[in-house]
Amino acid sequence: MDLRIFTEPQQGATYDTLLTVAKATEDLGFDAFFRSDHYLKMGSADGLPGPTDAWITLAGLARETKRIRLGTLMTAGTFRLPGVLAIQVAQVDQMSGGRVELGLGAGWFEEEHKAYGIPFPKEKFARLEEQLAIVTGLWGTETGKTFSYEGTHYRLTDSPALPKPAQSKVPVLIGGHGATRTPRLAAQYADEFNIPFASIEDSQRQFGRVRSAAELAGRKPDSLVYSNALVACVGKDDAEVARRAAVIGREVEELKANGLAGSPAEVVDKIGRYAEIGSQRVYLQILDLDDLDHLELISSQVQGQLG
Repeated sequence: MDLRIFTEPQQGATYDTLLTVAKATEDLGFDAFFRSDHYLKMGSADGLPGPTDAWITLAGLARETKRIRLGTLMTAGTFRLPGVLAIQVAQVDQMSGGRVELGLGAGWFEEEHKAYGIPFPKEKFARLEEQLAIVTGLWGTETGKTFSYEGTHYRLTDSPALPKPAQSKVPVLIGGHGATRTPRLAAQYADEFNIPFASIEDSQRQFGRVRSAAELAGRKPDSLVYSNALVACVGKDDAEVARRAAVIGREVEELKANGLAGSPAEVVDKIGRYAEIGSQRVYLQILDLDDLDHLELISSQVQGQLG
């Protein structure tokens, strides 16, 4: 079971804070550092000092880390034109020496679009499908040849399809709870399918849909990685769990029901139950980015027991 650190910087984080967490992620033996792609805080957080851009952040981290994978859960398709996104991700992949992964979603948070003057189209999913075709098509075009695309929402003519990523294949993540279109897109384009903040039962159901969609597409279901994203709140005792829950404004019992919370043994047991239904990777949503002791505890007492 791979454990990855997943951050939500729109809730309030500087680049320096993210760098500190990314370096701890690397030093403590986690597999990857991922971040959300949002420009507006959610809930009661003050969001100070303001948002950071996902791909600018990852570009900086690419030069200041050496081992960990770097990526997004999920890049909002509404934020970037697909041709520009393909260039950005390829460049960051080069800057990292081939450690980048692209999670791409349709975009959903209308308020942040209004706050920063970003168009919020109605036909987001249809746009996402075209974006996936374009980004992967640009990367997959042989050097020296051109790429053209004629879609409903995007048109590219004789693109040189440059630059290329350092990796021969940048892993693409697709995720969500949709019962039909999301599994179909994952079967067509994804290297990994991620379901965010879902129960074991809902995860099992959605993984089954994706596996069925892969078979219908003529693809081996096991050619995809299946993963979960879950909030983490681990403590060496009940008092420490309660303290960490209070800092992020959550209730312990709610966190235990909906995430990975409690003692290391409790969390190891729950991760094991996700593994039993086919989850191969867990993105640990870390909401208090100043609590590096939390990461150390998860590394030594949870990751250490998972093998």
